[in-house]
This record gives sequence, C-alpha cells and structure tokens, in this order.
Amino acid sequence: MALEETLIANNSSLKNEMDYLEQVLLNTHRIDPNLYEEYDVKRGLRDSNGKGVLTGLTEVSDVCGFDVINGRKIPAEGSLYYQGINVNDLVHGLGSKKFGFEETIFLLLFGRLPKEEELKRFLGIMFELEALSGRFVRDVVMKASNSNIMNAMQRCILTLYTYDDNPEDISVENVLRQSLELIAKMPLIAVYSYHAYRHFRKDETLLIRNPEKGRSLAENLLLMLRPNGQYTELEAKVLDIALVLHAEHGGGNNSTFTTHVVTSSGTDTYSSTAASIGSLKGPRHGGANLKAQKMFDDIKASVKDWDNEDEIRLYLRKILNKEAFDHSGLIYGMGHAVYTLSDPREKLLKSFAEKLAKEKGLENEFALYDRVERLAKEEIMTHRKMFKPVCANVDFYSGFVYTMLGIPEELFTPLFAIARIAGWSAHRLEELLNAGKIIRPAYKYVGHHTEFYARDERE
Repeated sequence: MALEETLIANNSSLKNEMDYLEQVLLNTHRIDPNLYEEYDVKRGLRDSNGKGVLTGLTEVSDVCGFDVINGRKIPAEGSLYYQGINVNDLVHGLGSKKFGFEETIFLLLFGRLPKEEELKRFLGIMFELEALSGRFVRDVVMKASNSNIMNAMQRCILTLYTYDDNPEDISVENVLRQSLELIAKMPLIAVYSYHAYRHFRKDETLLIRNPEKGRSLAENLLLMLRPNGQYTELEAKVLDIALVLHAEHGGGNNSTFTTHVVTSSGTDTYSSTAASIGSLKGPRHGGANLKAQKMFDDIKASVKDWDNEDEIRLYLRKILNKEAFDHSGLIYGMGHAVYTLSDPREKLLKSFAEKLAKEKGLENEFALYDRVERLAKEEIMTHRKMFKPVCANVDFYSGFVYTMLGIPEELFTPLFAIARIAGWSAHRLEELLNAGKIIRPAYKYVGHHTEFYARDERE
C-alpha cells in the first residue's frame, strides 16, 4: 500500500497536511529546461548527439554500434565484445556445450576463456559456493516476502553482509571471494524469494528444491523453479545463452555505472551489489523486457489476424500515437542508445527463440514477433521523421523466450540481475584494481541566494 493508505487513511487532518506539503513540494525544484542548454549540461551523461560522456576506461567489454568515418557516425551492424572476444564467436563457439554462462563468468573476471582443467576447478568452486544455509533461507528469504523479487533480492544480499566474517575488506582477494559467492547464490535467492512470495502472498504450495552439483547454473534455475524439476536440453541451452547475452554490456549502462560510482566510494561488496540491483529494477533499464512482453500481450489480444500486416501496422500506429496499450507512444523493445542497424544480442536471442518456438509449437507467435519487428522499424522512422535506422534490442525477444521457458513475469528482471552480476563484479574489481578517485561529477547551482528570516518574520 501507499504511504497515505497505510498511515493516513483514518486521519483526515493528517491527510490534509500531507496534501499541503505535496503542493509545497510541487512548487519547488522546478528548473527551467532552457538552463540545461544554456549551461551545456549533459543530461543523462549524453551529449547533444546522443553520445555518452566519457567518464572512465574499461577492458571488460566493448559495445560497437556505428563506424566513424571522417568524423561522422555511420550506421553499422552492432557488435559486442567480452574481454576482446566477439559475443557472436563466443556463443557459436560454445556449440552444444553446457556451462556457457560459467565460461563467460570466468572470461569477464579473469580476461580470458578458461582451459579445460581451469574450468573444472572453477566449477568446483562455484558448486561449493552456491549453497544457502537452511538458517538463511528460513530467517531471511522466508521472512517479509515481497511481490517485487528485485527488492527481496536486495534485502537478502544486504543481509548476507552479517553472515560474512570479513564483510568490509575491499582487498581484491576478498572482493573476488565475495563476488563469486554472490554470483553462485543469486539464482537461489531469486527463485526462493519467488516461491516465498507465491506461498505467503498467493497461498500456494511452498516449493524449495536445492541445486544439484554438476548441473549448470541455467539447469539448476529450471530445476529449482519447476514443480517437477524437468526441462529439455534445448530449454537449458536457450536459458544458458540468454544469461551469456545479458552478462555484460559496457561500463556506461546505468547499473554498471552505479557499480563504478558506489565502488569508488570504498563501500563493501554487498552495498555495491544492492545499489546496482536497485538501478536494474527500473523500467527504463532491466524492467524493459517485461514492458515489451506486456505490449505483445496487448497486440495479441487486439490484432485479430496475426498474418495481416496491414492490421498489425495500423495497431502499431495507434501505439505510436498514444491511442493504444499504455498510451506512452513507445513500442517497447525497439531502439537503442548505441546500436543502429542491429543489436547483436537480439539477433542471437532471436535465432534461439525461433528454435524454442518450434519445439513448443509456437511458430505463429514467433512469426508475429518477426512481423512486428520489421514493421515497427518502418513505422517509428516514419512517425518520428528519423533518418537514423531503428533496430530491435535484446528486450524485444527476451520476454518471449522467458515465457516459453515457463519463467513467471516476476522473475524476468531478477533473471537479468542473475546474469549481469557477472559484469558488475568484473567492473567492481577493475575499479578497485585501478585505484581510481571517488566519482563526483558537478552540478550547476541555478537557484537564488536569499536572506535568512526569523520565524516570526517569514511571510
């Protein structure tokens, strides 16, 4: 419930006072938007051309969305590199092997892919670290269940601080140990928090299943989540690839930049991770895939003939004109701040979505996604009179993939966090290793200095 509903509902006088304070607040903090241009403020840390302001250096990953020729940005097929390795090569090189996400974790943290013996040793460490004690599950995960699993995960991670004998030590050795523990435990925290929510908020049967050593992180996610613990080889593979594709995306995305900012203050690993989860929770960041999925639910219900491109196009125009869906004028899953012609993650995930749709008998739904993707590009460019091409991003198909895997919507964004903590950990270690200054950008004061008046002289 909202604050007013819980604290003020039965007190009309207090309600009136809160309404007054709200009006005072609304008349404050209003900054003239023209001042941002006057002082050349890089809102969102992006310049007038949409390019991110350079705030640091990284070797963890590289996001490429265009070519620069004679000083001009030229649209290009997107590419993404983890520690210098093209993600396309990484995914295709994994082939039918499991533990693709685990190999990716090693790559991001240590700068290269593991040798066979190194992978075995690394997996052994991860298997040992993934367990959560029964005491922690009982006293933390099961208490104060939360309908938003991201908040539940934050609470659990912050509480892990009290279970750590050396939580404040930010030496590289200790932070690496903490990072590996959090990466290994995050799937259990998310899935168990979801089961607690179902049981205590939905009055459904409580299901807690321990992960099994020898299974990949993706396999254990499906094992712990599903009542029967069963999954197909393709399902586990597709989830593994989804985790690989969401593991990292440069230092400038909101949650990873949060990692750098908070880490630069010298705080502990648990506080840093909780802060990044708070960032990822936002619908403009990690919550975008859920928005895209809900939009498609609306399209499926509103478009009678999924094969009729004219009908689809007409409905997309209604969305852009703020006449349909959530009236925001946005087609979710379309467009990206860096990528122009294509998002490499979207292309890879789309290919696996098609394979999974065939296994599930959902070819018609996949065909609808494909048509919407193609038509939306045209409609957005026409509607907004754009010359820069628009591409679908990874959120366009991820919700569809998760739905086919039977993953509930409550876990869409937590699944993103389960993957992205690998990248956060790599960036946190990079920040610590390079001993940078505390990140402290400037804000220009545009208010007015005023006199202080005694209380009885104030008007």
